[in-house]
Amino acid sequence: MNLYILEKGLSQLVGVALKQYREERGMTINELSHLAGISKSYISSIERGLQKNPSIKVLQRLADTLDISLSQLLEFNSENISVDEEWLHLVNKAMEEGLTKKDFLEYIQFFQFKKENRM
Repeated sequence: MNLYILEKGLSQLVGVALKQYREERGMTINELSHLAGISKSYISSIERGLQKNPSIKVLQRLADTLDISLSQLLEFNSENISVDEEWLHLVNKAMEEGLTKKDFLEYIQFFQFKKENRM
């Protein structure tokens, strides 16, 4: 199994697939929200992998609205994700140097904090 799939987890993969199908259909989150009757914040949290356990009922409504089957939404093809080779090299180098996932997450959180608090 692809390292990306192992690292991201199923909930984030469903979010990636949802966003991909939504964008392929030229829909905004607002449009999908309106048509499916699901709040845009909830859809956004699914797409970003923050909603760890969306119900099958919600996923079915989203799939129906996107005119796909539920199984299409739940299936994931890692070929649909393109990762820049330079990023892969940098990640591999960081891992070789002993950078842990926790270290990387802390760096991202620091970077986000720094970005949000610029004057």
